[in-house]
Amino acid sequence: MNTLLKLHVTPRGSKNEITGWRDDTLCVKITAPPVEGAANSAIIKFIADSLKIRKSQVELVSGEKSREKVVSISGLSDADIKSLLK
Repeated sequence: MNTLLKLHVTPRGSKNEITGWRDDTLCVKITAPPVEGAANSAIIKFIADSLKIRKSQVELVSGEKSREKVVSISGLSDADIKSLLK
């Protein structure tokens, strides 16, 4: 089972944090700069840590060079993800 999660990412935040939901999009701040994939790597690690899953279960599907990203999460349902990421 793979679940798609839409993200709005703000790089260079003061800390890695979830700032809330905007409709069906999770808003996230990341401390990493948007340089050479650093923010993308940080997003994958942060989402995996927040969901208590392995980084290999989180894959960037689209938005590599955008603030609007979509990640695929394997092993969790949409309801599981929303309950864990409040």
